[in-house]
Formats: sequence, C-alpha cells, structure tokens
Amino acid sequence: MTHREGLRANSTHFTLGGTPFRILGGSIHYFRVPRAYWRDRLLKLKACGLNTLTTYVPWNLHEPEKGVYHFCEQLDLEAYIRLAADLDLWVILRPGPYICAEWDLGGLPSWLLRDKNMKLRTTYSGFTAAVNSYFDHLIARVAPLQFKRGGPIIAVQVENEYGSYAKDEHYLTFIKEALESRGITELLLTCDNREGLNCGGVKGVLQTINLQKLSYGAVQHLADLQPQKPLLVMEYWCGWFDVWGEPHHVFCAQDMIAVLKELLEHGVSINLYMFHGGTSFGFMNGATDLTSYKPQINSYDYDAPLSESGDYTIKYHLLRDLLRGLQNEELPRLPAVQNKQVYEPVVLSQHISLWESLQCAEKPFRSDDPVNMENLPVNHNSGQSYGYTLYETTIYSGGALNSRNHVRDRALVFVDKHFIGVLDYRMQELVVPHSERERTLGLLVENCGRVNYGPALDNQRKGLVGDITLNHTPLKKFTMFSLDLAPSFINRLQSLRWRSTGQPPLYPAFFRGSLMVEGQPRDTFITLPGWLKGVVIVNGENLGRHWSVGPQNTLYLPGPWLKSGDNQVIVFEEHRAGSQIQFEENPQHGKITDVSRQPFCTLL
Repeated sequence: MTHREGLRANSTHFTLGGTPFRILGGSIHYFRVPRAYWRDRLLKLKACGLNTLTTYVPWNLHEPEKGVYHFCEQLDLEAYIRLAADLDLWVILRPGPYICAEWDLGGLPSWLLRDKNMKLRTTYSGFTAAVNSYFDHLIARVAPLQFKRGGPIIAVQVENEYGSYAKDEHYLTFIKEALESRGITELLLTCDNREGLNCGGVKGVLQTINLQKLSYGAVQHLADLQPQKPLLVMEYWCGWFDVWGEPHHVFCAQDMIAVLKELLEHGVSINLYMFHGGTSFGFMNGATDLTSYKPQINSYDYDAPLSESGDYTIKYHLLRDLLRGLQNEELPRLPAVQNKQVYEPVVLSQHISLWESLQCAEKPFRSDDPVNMENLPVNHNSGQSYGYTLYETTIYSGGALNSRNHVRDRALVFVDKHFIGVLDYRMQELVVPHSERERTLGLLVENCGRVNYGPALDNQRKGLVGDITLNHTPLKKFTMFSLDLAPSFINRLQSLRWRSTGQPPLYPAFFRGSLMVEGQPRDTFITLPGWLKGVVIVNGENLGRHWSVGPQNTLYLPGPWLKSGDNQVIVFEEHRAGSQIQFEENPQHGKITDVSRQPFCTLL
C-alpha cells in the first residue's frame, strides 16, 4: 500500500492522505498489558468505534542498564505497532523520553541519577547525551513504521506536558530536532494541561490539550493560541489513578459521556486516557509529591472503559453507543469476554527469612557513609533501580535514632534482626533500646516508587540519601545489600533450605506455596487476608505490592502467566503473614471517591 500525504493540521480539521480525518483515539500501554492479550485489547478498542491507538514508550524498561537495550518479548514495540496496523488502527507514538504515566520517574531510567549534577528534562549535557544514545536505538526501530513509509504511525509526540515543568527554554527544540534528525517525518505534537499551554509549545509543532472537565475555557484557550488549527484533546482523562492509603478514584460514566459528546459536536478530535489502563506490574509504579509524598498502587485500572483485566464496563458501552453515530459502517462485533477462575486457596507451607536470603544477593558493598540505591556498584555499575536495600552497621549504645529525613521512602529498623519500628517521611525518629554490648543495626529501605510528575522529579534518589544519627552522631561503616527481587535473585532463592511453616518465621520473610491449575489457565485476582505488606511473585512474575492500607485489596494475575499443573507462588512479607492466599473473580477496592462531583462548564 502506497501512502501519500500524512496527517496534516493545516486548517481547522485534520486531513490524512489528503482527506478529512478525525482522531478517535484510545491509550493502551503495551508494557502494562501481557503480550498474550495485546490483540484482545486492541480488538476491543476498535470494536468501540475508535480508529487510533496511542502509547507511551518507557525508556527505563527499554534501557534498564546504561547501554543495555531490550526490545523483544513483552517490550517488542515494533510488534505492537504492526499489530495495530494489522487491525487497521492508526498509531500516535509518544516516545518521551519523559512520559509521566504514573510510572517510576516518569519513565526515565534511574541510572541517570548516578550523576550528582544531573538535570533531568533539560539540555544538560549528561542528559542530552543519554537521550541521544537511547533515541539512536529507539527511533531506528519506529521510523520505518511511519505512515509515509507504509506504516500506521501518523503522529509523534515531542516529550510530554513540558509546559508544567519548563526548566529549559531550549529543551523542546532539542527533542524535536532529535526526532527529525533520526527520520521522524510525520506530524509532531505536544500536549499540556490548561496551565501549561503557554510554556509548552515549540515552533512548527501542533499543541494539544489534556483535560477531564470542560472548565476555565480550556479548549477555547487552545483554539486562541492556534487559530485555524485542528483541536485535539490528547488526554481526555476518563478516570484517575490511586495512591496507597487513600480511596479508589472513579469518574461518573454519564459525566464522561457528556463531555465527550460536547467535544465531538464541536469537531474536536479526542484520545481517551486511559482507554485500558492495565497494570503497573512489579515495582514500576510512580508517586506524587506536590505537598507530600504518596506512592501509587500497582493497579492502573484508572476507571477506564476497559477494566484492568480487559472487561467491558458501563463506560465502554456508553462510549460505543456515542461513537456508533459517527461511523459510516457497522462497528465490529464485540470480542468475547475473558473468563475468570476462582482457584482454591493456597497455603504457603514453606518460608525463609530475609536474613537467610542475603547469600543470594549480589556481593555486599561496604562504605563509611550510606550510599543511595542508584550509586551502589551493582547491575554492571548502573546502580539499583527498584526494590529494597538493606543497610547494616554496628552500634554500641541505644538512644535516639534520627533519619534526618534521609530515608527514601520507608525503612524497617532492626536491632540484631528484631524489628523496632518504621522510619519514613512522617516518622523520622525512633528510640533504640539501651545495651552495653555491640549490636547490629539494620535498616531495610524500600523504594516505594519514584515521583513521576512535578518539581520533585529532580530529587528522586532512593535508599539512604544522607547520614542518619544515633544520639546526634552520624552512623558510619555501613554494609549494604541490594535486594531488587529480580528474577535472578528469586531463582537463587529456590536452592536454599526452606523451613516448614510449623516453625515461627523471623520477619521479614519469603513464603512459598503451589497453586494447582487444572485445564486452561484463566485470569484471577489474588487476595491476602491477614497479610500486611510485601510483594507477590507467581512463576517468577512480580505482580506488585500488597499492602493492607488499601485501596488495592487484590492483585491481578493474568491467565497467560499461569500453566496447567503446579504454579509457584512466593510472597515476600515484611510484618505478618496470613494462613493462606485466596482468589477472587473480580478486583476488590476499599472506599471509593468520585472525582466528577464538580460543576461543569460549557465548551465555548
């Protein structure tokens, strides 16, 4: 197929191939959906009446260590884009390098932070050199998939919401030129919220807007900034994300449809963020820090039209009804719903303590002063990105242990392996019991997720980021163990001697059991009654955190990650284990808050 003219924004309406075109888009992130389900989710997007797929590209997954690139299996971006083309969907690619996305450090790799002078999202030479190297690999893969070369990519985004950051007036020009010099020839665009539009533009690039409610004349402001240009809501927020310890956010389906209906009636193009949110598996969730630090949960359900596990919702059906009226032909039939399975409860009959597991970690590192995660000499000197770091030192007295706010983000504190309390942003001092003898002080520090949006992005080194004191004296001579719970660590853990649960565990501890699956594996949700906080790993796949504070009370376990027969379940528990894990057909949330309960304004 020979394509002619690509997506153009030369009048108040888009054209594609020289004919009028309206973008009806939906965001689905390939990295948040098991590859086995990519086709299912994209078919459901198409059956809803949408014509365009949008996706971010997470730099920190594609280059997890400096100079080490991953673009295969779950991260096969080219296969994802080609699949969209096979299903007659267009693609808007959002390669970043910063993506926000409620994703750790907004998608930027943590090894950038090894440079003590690093200035993220600027033309600082250390950052631009890293971006150039990454783009050399990324853009070479996606450039052949552009519209003019026979592919489905009709537009490419220049960075993401830079108007809300705006640290460097030359930065967006650098990113634009980095894309164009590597062969990106399709329409370029930026996106910003209402407040960021004035600072988020760059010459020759179409500006678009992100919003949820039609308020403050946002769309009209965009129209005034760009007379005689088409209007695109690049992110229509049809839901919202959740943080640990706060209610689950929902957005009223009828209010969503009312906004979309008005946008469409005024000829505005739309992209639903998210159409299907999926899951931030493992340790990839981000965090907010606008007034205080709040880590996000693993579920990225987002109250989207397609649920976390790909189920249809009332939003989906209402949206499909709305979009059906814009089509010249019948919409495709709805793909079948994925069946769920409530498996029998699993008793985790073996355990091994964290302290015994240390022999499976990389060689410990010793230093007079504590070293933050990113600067540890591990992972081929790219540092530690995620998980936990254990800091140990010798103490000779008791008294006031003060973190000086240097714990990022949460530390379990032990004296001779006995838990004495937690240090975090709110609790910065503990009393260490007095003793005359030499003892080992341990701090198991967890990276709960790097901030993904806002000015705090520049201060996201994790672990211990400075001195901690005992009776006002800085502690010295630390031994540090990197515990990122990577697959290699979990594999080594298997060879150790596990104890039966008849023996009381020494916490924190790993617990192990077997889930028996008969026949074809199906999706399910894990629930952990009686457990307090930790991580769940099934067949080597890190599903994410469990934490009794909610709102996420279940973890999504995709059927393709199970097999017929025995499936290994490992739970890392920090505080207290329950007697078993159980399964549910549907996710369980705690208290719910509705983000739509505010007055609406008209568009124009």
